[in-house]
Amino acid sequence: MTQVDILVLGAGPAGMAAATEARARGFSVLVLDENAQPGGQVHRAVEARLKKSAVEARPAKDGQDRDGARLAAAFRASGADYRPDATLWAVEPEGKVFWSEGGAARSASARRLILCAGATERPVPIPGWTLPGVMTVGAAQIALKTAGLLPEGKAWIAGQGPLLWLYANQVVAKGGRVEGIIDLSPPGGLARAAWHLPNALRAPEYLAKGLAWQQRIRNAGIPIRRATRLVAEGDGRLERIVIDGWSRPAELLLLHDGVVPNTQVTRAIPGCAHDWDAGQRCWKPRLDDWGNTTVEGVMVAGDSGGIGGARVAALAGRLAAIEAARALGRLTADQRNAEAGRIRLEWKRQRAPRRFLDALFPPLPEAAIEDGTIVCRCEEVTAGKLRGAVALGCLGANQTKAFTRAGMGACQGRICGPAVHGVIAQARGVDPATVDPFRTRFPTKPLTLGELAALAEA
Repeated sequence: MTQVDILVLGAGPAGMAAATEARARGFSVLVLDENAQPGGQVHRAVEARLKKSAVEARPAKDGQDRDGARLAAAFRASGADYRPDATLWAVEPEGKVFWSEGGAARSASARRLILCAGATERPVPIPGWTLPGVMTVGAAQIALKTAGLLPEGKAWIAGQGPLLWLYANQVVAKGGRVEGIIDLSPPGGLARAAWHLPNALRAPEYLAKGLAWQQRIRNAGIPIRRATRLVAEGDGRLERIVIDGWSRPAELLLLHDGVVPNTQVTRAIPGCAHDWDAGQRCWKPRLDDWGNTTVEGVMVAGDSGGIGGARVAALAGRLAAIEAARALGRLTADQRNAEAGRIRLEWKRQRAPRRFLDALFPPLPEAAIEDGTIVCRCEEVTAGKLRGAVALGCLGANQTKAFTRAGMGACQGRICGPAVHGVIAQARGVDPATVDPFRTRFPTKPLTLGELAALAEA
């Protein structure tokens, strides 16, 4: 079995920064990443894009790409044992982990785990969202970043949140076009967010960037329409959308309602406590100021510990690595505090706009999910079935598995989890913090018998 000082899950901003910092301190580091290249979602395929810019003799104008390129270059040069296309599926006590790579299961033992699993998109269950032709903004952004694919035909973007506006700008910058943007964000956003504006102005670049995104969309002549109800319709695939009773032809509909921490692994680790984040309306692991969970030796950094964005994630990764150095005896607590001082100050500054953004773009209300709308796509469970289960005495997401099979499909609740949890809380009329989320169990990802057999041969 491979023995390492630190195992990092994920090669996004947090993972790359954590691995680079740990290697600079002389630790052996193993990095497992499901993607083929480092970068995560935010910096996906950044190395290829920067290489193309260099060949074309034009500097990268995107500040996000420049950040990603610096992180990726430092990570590549760090000497970390980087394993792309590797899927972690189990964590055992004492830092033993299992993953699949190259069609075979493998294992390693680490003195410290830093989990940087990133975020997942919150589902937007509207009538017709399971039709071919309806997908998420995040999926469309992957296609854009990795293959340069732009929306074609009569394409619409709907929902709310910063990523929606970022993607629309990326499409326009590449010469693409969409029919319109349907803003589903709850009214009164500015009034809700105003209380947090003074603190948000500690990092004014984020607010300026958001305003510039919206202005560019208007300058491009793309209509923006506010709506409260959206329906996707078609015979076998998307043919039209209905916006508050107003019908328009559509061949592609991209949905987005913000992102939530990816807690699939941490929720499966026994003793790893999670708390309800009322501002972001999601569950996240309970962490101390350094990223330590309630399980000794297990740390979390980046968006999987709470949504903050790419720069916040990278800083959190560095802080986690410095704390790992203290835990493994390379630094005293005083040395750790001194070395992390400036990083923590910048981390706090970069996080300053978060409450403002959370208030401006709250998740869409579960009460708006109609009874006939499918919530769990794998098992085709509707919101009405979930509410019916509550009427029969179902109290939490895990009980819905017995009542409806929601969350028992191939995705194991990764897609539907936030919506199932929210619908149950809404139907019961209680604080979502009092409703248990789905419990996950290892293996957290599909595993073949052939892959598992490789462990016995090792």
